[in-house]
Amino acid sequence: MLSAYVTAADPEQPLAALRIGERPEPDAPDDWAVVEVEAAALNRHDLWSLAGVGLPPERMPMILGTDASGTVDGRPVIVHAVITSPGWSRDVTLDPKKSLLSELHQGTMAQFVAVPRGNLIERPSWLSAEQAACLPTAWLTAYRMLTHDSGLSPGDTVLIQGASGGVASAATVLASALGFRVWVTGRSEAKLSAALDRGAAAAFESGARLPERVDAVIETVGEATWAHSLRCLRPGGTIVCSGATSGPNPPAELNRVFFQQLRVIGSTMGTIDEFRALLDLMERSGVRPTIDRVLDLPDAAEGFRAMAEGTLDGKIVIRV
Repeated sequence: MLSAYVTAADPEQPLAALRIGERPEPDAPDDWAVVEVEAAALNRHDLWSLAGVGLPPERMPMILGTDASGTVDGRPVIVHAVITSPGWSRDVTLDPKKSLLSELHQGTMAQFVAVPRGNLIERPSWLSAEQAACLPTAWLTAYRMLTHDSGLSPGDTVLIQGASGGVASAATVLASALGFRVWVTGRSEAKLSAALDRGAAAAFESGARLPERVDAVIETVGEATWAHSLRCLRPGGTIVCSGATSGPNPPAELNRVFFQQLRVIGSTMGTIDEFRALLDLMERSGVRPTIDRVLDLPDAAEGFRAMAEGTLDGKIVIRV
């Protein structure tokens, strides 16, 4: 089956490690199903895989991709990407042995993918295959950050750093739908304008001084924005961090953290119940994912390049 995969990582030039070609079709163990993939979405996770981060040589070749929508026996489904360890029954995001598709198990960027049956969610008729493929990682992560982790209430102000990324663009839309006042930062007028179109109340250049301090910050950028995020929080405010695309080791500024009584919360993915709640919110509010472009699988390298260069606004979807 045609797939996007990696056989040998390249930490210096990750895009050079991408391969498009034939891979074996999956076999489904007991309680698993084979999904015929209609659409998959790119995530920063896929670039890390090409660089070998979290994907050792003994697990390769590995088909890339955590997100997918497709069909099982003709039934439209969305794939929840978090695979838990046997016997785990609590919050799946807290399982120390959890994995995402394309880490231990072959990923979604192929004609077929095998997943546990418990990871299948019925795809509603009001959601296209391309829109649905955007949800399992970026949109679910943004939803959990805003609802489970942020401590925000309707009317509170949230700052979203780096407005054009997958999680950030999802958080902008969802925060507005949840009744929060949304401020964003970005590196270009075009990206700031797009964020305003998605529902942000105000948009600022990266690092700009804000009119007032905010109740929470959605942080996915890391080193480049961390100090700004800390300075922008009101006493007792919360940073929710789910990524560090510019680097994972920002200065801690612990004196500011303890003196201002700031909360720093890590967040990763979400549960299947949160996924269903996300769908309910989308149906009620009418919000839908921002899709930067849709590419056919043989042209997937264009999408990987755009993600690596940051020349995108929203999600890149691969039509399989």
